[in-house]
Amino acid sequence: MAFTGNWTCNTFKTGMMNGTFNFTSGSFKIALYTNNATLDATTTQYTAVGETSGGNYVAGGQLLTISQVPTTGNSGTTAYISFGTASWTGAITARGALIYQAGTNGAVCVLDFGGDKTSTLTWVMTFPDPTNTSAIIRIA
Repeated sequence: MAFTGNWTCNTFKTGMMNGTFNFTSGSFKIALYTNNATLDATTTQYTAVGETSGGNYVAGGQLLTISQVPTTGNSGTTAYISFGTASWTGAITARGALIYQAGTNGAVCVLDFGGDKTSTLTWVMTFPDPTNTSAIIRIA
């Protein structure tokens, strides 16, 4: 099994320290993968190996819209961001995803769906609520 959990990529951790990643002015994408992909915390960048196909999905995935800019909100101690819904039409099966920075292809995080997810009409990626306890990307 290629997916073994959700991971914050090491590239992202060090990139936060050296300024490689900027969620205020940078662009980010999400790519979908089958269980043939090998993605984990050591994933350094986007790869087409094991990427899903079908429907109107294209290699490289889809540009994400930041729906919640970096903030600490009312929590005061946890910074977080979130993205708007991403969707593709047609028959698509995916086991997981990779969020990465467009341009540099630097890996941010690996998302494990816990099993194959299949659509016949529209494949929708909905992110958790943008709060300090549930946003897709949180730094405490």
